Amino acid sequence: MVLDPVKGTVFFCLTGLGTMGNILVFVSYMHMFQNTEKKPIHLILAHLALTNIIMLLSKGMPKTIEAFNFGNFLDDTSCKVVVYLARASRGLCICTSSLLTVVQAITISPRHSRWQRLTLKTPQHIVSSLLFFWILNFLISMNLPYYIKSINSVNVTQVRKSGNYCYFLPESWITRWIFLILMVLRDAVFQGAMGGASGYMVSLLHKHHQHVLYLQKAKLLYRTPPELRAAQSVLLLMFCFLSFYWADCFISLIFTFFLENYSKILYVPEFLTLGYAVISPFILIQRDGHLTTKYCHTQ
Repeated sequence: MVLDPVKGTVFFCLTGLGTMGNILVFVSYMHMFQNTEKKPIHLILAHLALTNIIMLLSKGMPKTIEAFNFGNFLDDTSCKVVVYLARASRGLCICTSSLLTVVQAITISPRHSRWQRLTLKTPQHIVSSLLFFWILNFLISMNLPYYIKSINSVNVTQVRKSGNYCYFLPESWITRWIFLILMVLRDAVFQGAMGGASGYMVSLLHKHHQHVLYLQKAKLLYRTPPELRAAQSVLLLMFCFLSFYWADCFISLIFTFFLENYSKILYVPEFLTLGYAVISPFILIQRDGHLTTKYCHTQ
C-alpha cells in the first residue's frame, strides 16, 4: 500500500511522457509523408508511434488507475477491449519494428543486391504490409475476448487474477498452447527478419566507415548520406527494442518461477513492457533533425 502512490505516479509520468512524444512523432511523420517526398520509412515510423500510443493507453493507464486504488471502472466490454488492444499492440510493435529494419536495409543496400528484390519500396506495399500485421495480430489474440471478464461479473474464487479489474477465466490447455505457439512463432519469425536485416546494415555501415577512414587519410571531404544516418537510428531503435523485449521475458520468467509473490508488488515486467514505447519517440526526436526542427517551430 505504501508503494502504490509511487507506482501510480511513475506509471502516470511514463504514460503521459511517452504518449506526448509519440503523438509528436506521429503528427510530424504523417505531415512529412503527405507534404514532401512520400518515403515509406516515414509511414512505418508513424505507424510505430501509433502502435506505441495504443500500448501506452491500453497498458499504462489501467496500471496507473490500479496503482492509485481507484474504484472499478471497467465492465466486461471495457476489459475485453483494453486487454485485447494491449496484446495486439505488443504484436504490432514487433511486426512494425521488423518491417522498419527490413525496409531500411533495402534503402541502403547496393542497387544489385538481393535485398532490392523485395517489393517493399512503395507506400502501397507498406500499407498492405501494415494491414496484414493488424489482421495477423487480431487473429492471434482472438481467444482473449472469450476468457476476459470484469471483476464485478464473476466469482473471484474461480478465476485467475490479471490486475484488480479484469480476470482471465480458465481456458483449456489446448487453446492456451495453440495461441502461445502462434505468438512464439510470430515473435521468432519477425525477430529473425529483424536480426538478419540489422546484421546486414551493420556490415554495410562498417564498409562505409572503412571508406570514410580512407577518404580522411586522403584528406578528402565527405558527408555521410542521410540514408546511412537513418540506418544508424534504426539500429539504435532495434537495440532498444530487443533489450526491453528480452529483459521483459527474462524478468517475467524469474517472477513466474521464483518471485511470484513479488510480481504484483514491483510491476517490473509492466515497466519493461512500456519502456520501448516511452523511449523510442525521443530517440527519433534526438536523431532526426526534421523532427527537432518541427518541435522548435511549435514553441
